[in-house]
Amino acid sequence: MASLGIPRNTIEVLQRHNFTIQKKYGQNFLIDTNVLERVISAAQVAKEDFVLEIGPGIGTLTQLLAERAGKVAAVEIDRNLIPILEETLSPYSNVTVINEDILKLDIKRFVLEEGEGRPVKVVANLPYYITTPIVMGLLEGGAPLESITVMVQKEVAERMQAGPGTKDYGALSLAVQYYAQPQVVANVPPNCFLPRPNVGSAVICLRKYGTPPVRAVDEGRMFAMIRAAFNQRRKTLANSLGNAPGLKVSREQVAQTLEEMGLPAMVRGEALTLAQFAALSDALQP
Repeated sequence: MASLGIPRNTIEVLQRHNFTIQKKYGQNFLIDTNVLERVISAAQVAKEDFVLEIGPGIGTLTQLLAERAGKVAAVEIDRNLIPILEETLSPYSNVTVINEDILKLDIKRFVLEEGEGRPVKVVANLPYYITTPIVMGLLEGGAPLESITVMVQKEVAERMQAGPGTKDYGALSLAVQYYAQPQVVANVPPNCFLPRPNVGSAVICLRKYGTPPVRAVDEGRMFAMIRAAFNQRRKTLANSLGNAPGLKVSREQVAQTLEEMGLPAMVRGEALTLAQFAALSDALQP
């Protein structure tokens, strides 16, 4: 079958099925074979692998995944794409297409059933408007997850990879880096998609940790502190945490604990590492 990574082939398939691109689903189809190869290479897809693809579209990336992986499960929300996928994926017996909303799917159960206990590699060109809930749902969902290699909005990829003291560093950086090691592997310009998005894109690979790199007595409280710290990122950490109603700590308690940790009382959240947030959370247990 002709490669869907070539623009004219993508256009022919869409016209043949009278398909209308849906903005509400954030549909932008990849039309660059070099980028497709970069995604597959970064994901290190091999014959024994079970791969979950989210938002396969017309099957452009899915075809390559099917050629490299042992089994592919593709979850597509738009039922109008299902007949197209039936056509474009017809040569591949190792692909299962499910017409579901990934945010409503029990991913852990699905992966365990489809992968028969194997850890899954997630590979996808994600809809940009729901990138964060999808990625965090995968990381927090408890499925046997090996890695996530996804195309996302460039600024979101930069936030996932950012370190302390940078403008992109925030709650998303810390949440992702608690579960996985992020690495941006490629920047992708808008002309690699049909239709062209208004923003630049990037491929990021998140390699899941077996054990998180830090330990917090109460993981939920640590993340509540992190969210409070970045809700008003120009405020000092003592003010941010002291004003957060659910944490039940005073500004004075936070300032004193920071000084005991060797940090300035007036420090902002953007200066703290993940390990320092864990230590602060432990020290401020109720």
